[in-house]
Amino acid sequence: MASQKNESIKTVGHNKFGFDSTVDVETLRSLYLTPVFVKDGSKVENVTGAPAKEYGSESTYDKATNAIQYTTIAKFPPVKLLPNSERKRILVTGGAGFVGSHLVDRLMLLGHEVTVLDNFFTGSRTTVSHWVGHPNFEMVRHDVVEPFLIEVDQIYHLACPASPPHYQYNAVKTIKTSFMGTLNMLGLAKRTKARFLITSTSEVYGDPEEHPQREDYWGHVNCIGIRACYDEGKRVAETLTYGYQRQDGVDVRVARIFNTFGPRMNPYDGRVVSNFIIQALKGEDMTVYGDGSQTRSFQYVHDLVDGLILLMNGDETRPVNVGNGDEFTILEFAEAVRDIVEKVQKDQGNPLAKRVNIIHKDLPSDDPQRRRPDTTRAKESLGWQPQWSVKQGIEEMVLYYASKLAKGEI
Repeated sequence: MASQKNESIKTVGHNKFGFDSTVDVETLRSLYLTPVFVKDGSKVENVTGAPAKEYGSESTYDKATNAIQYTTIAKFPPVKLLPNSERKRILVTGGAGFVGSHLVDRLMLLGHEVTVLDNFFTGSRTTVSHWVGHPNFEMVRHDVVEPFLIEVDQIYHLACPASPPHYQYNAVKTIKTSFMGTLNMLGLAKRTKARFLITSTSEVYGDPEEHPQREDYWGHVNCIGIRACYDEGKRVAETLTYGYQRQDGVDVRVARIFNTFGPRMNPYDGRVVSNFIIQALKGEDMTVYGDGSQTRSFQYVHDLVDGLILLMNGDETRPVNVGNGDEFTILEFAEAVRDIVEKVQKDQGNPLAKRVNIIHKDLPSDDPQRRRPDTTRAKESLGWQPQWSVKQGIEEMVLYYASKLAKGEI
């Protein structure tokens, strides 16, 4: 159970399995909660309240001209100096996406050599732009559907659209990414003898008849529904992964990720957390689909990155659920988000004139009614469990989106 207290978390990560992934939270936070200056006439104000740093980028948004000016990076964030014997060459596909960018931040701060592969279908350069030019970092625009050659020690394979509007936009492309992309990356792992981790999804369980979902549950998936391109794509990607393990001895790991949220989520990707926060920040009605009785469990992105790194470096080769067991109805969650947004706006001195309403719309097709992970395997084999409460995570995300709104990006 994640901590529900409001205590401050100072560090994230673990020193286990011969891989030290501990990082100071303030350093991580400084990479996404950056100073944002808004120029209004002759007045320039730092609207985020984030302190200026010796490293990283800053931006100034000019309201009069609707233009934004970015600084060049004077210095990179300090990274750990590792001896060659400990420094790993790590490939992160989809590394410019929401989860990928946070994983890249962590691996870079730890002193490893990181190559990001991304076609920017849903990812964005801005998520990792603070590392461009660093001697340990390389970013390559490439689609994993095409083969890619590189020498690496570890492959984190995250590349695939993960939100319903994006993966349904081009269903065939989504299936090709899951199948051909995984095939190419497993082929690379086989050739280089690299350890391979694929980020699968709780969607492999479909609309589950078992609750909570254990890794041994085979799922309840509509193979011809509108979500099938993603659900079945990830299921066949898992099949392919274990095929390479059994047939060719590839060293594989499979993470089944449950609902995750945090800074850098695309505000318009249709996910419930970003939808609620943006609507509440703008003073718009918050949209709940159905009667709001369907449940979800939400984990903060730093907890997920902890789990992925532990899984990559540990000995567990079976699929592992990585998610937070705290379960909310969607209606309860909407009310909690509304309260937190109101608190942050009040603290920043710009409260809304009236409270936002929560309205209901029809439930989308094949929307799962209940979703909560059984994380026993992660706790027993990795020693992993969530540290961040949903409340702590939402507060960080509200601050992040508020800064994006202030500089006209949302």
